[in-house]
Amino acid sequence: MSKPLMAKATAVWLVDNTTLSFRQIAEFCGMHELEIQGIADGDVATGVKGFDPVGNNQLDAIEIDRGQADPLYKLHIKFNAAAIGEEKRRGPRYTPLSKRQDRPAAILWLVKFHPELSDGAVGKLVGTTKPTIQAIRERSHWNINNITPIDPVALGLCKQSELDAIVQVAARKKAAEGTVMSDDDRRKLVSTEQSLAMATDARNAPQVAVFVEEPEDKRTAADFSDAESFFNLPQGDDEEDDDEN
Repeated sequence: MSKPLMAKATAVWLVDNTTLSFRQIAEFCGMHELEIQGIADGDVATGVKGFDPVGNNQLDAIEIDRGQADPLYKLHIKFNAAAIGEEKRRGPRYTPLSKRQDRPAAILWLVKFHPELSDGAVGKLVGTTKPTIQAIRERSHWNINNITPIDPVALGLCKQSELDAIVQVAARKKAAEGTVMSDDDRRKLVSTEQSLAMATDARNAPQVAVFVEEPEDKRTAADFSDAESFFNLPQGDDEEDDDEN
């Protein structure tokens, strides 16, 4: 397990009871640094009771001491063998009721700025269904005229790291499926070997036509244009001919 249980409540406790930096708490709890700042300002997690990670055997007190002494130190969660596999989630992502109304805006943003993402990837990222994604893609959604595309990270529906990871996977998949679609995109979508082969064929084709259609007299003129150098024999041969005469 890489994140503590009840991460937000743990962050509240660390903000109230330690002098750790916002970045240290954010990295330990798997949250954004601005969320930790919001907790400190009282704008986020209002009414959430702090959860002591030391008392619940998730963090050693010495880790907190090291973190307070060194702002660059990263806290290490205690290993719990019983928690192995707890992070594996099956089914769609759970979206809180307060954020479900923001999902269409996030879907429209993903469809607009990352068209390489599949419906399954979008659904996994923001926790929605394929029919909803398809309706927004086709602009047949009942409220499409009132939907404004908004970054799902800004809406809190996913993390920037999750978005970047899914986009990179989609980009690699698209590159691996590179097929020849048009003359303009041919060299962008095919492999290097295929591109070189096409270039070789393109060079060879006109050359064959030129040699076949070239007139005989032109070839003769080109081959024997330097007639003086052709008949310029070495001096030794001329001296031998003079002696014989």
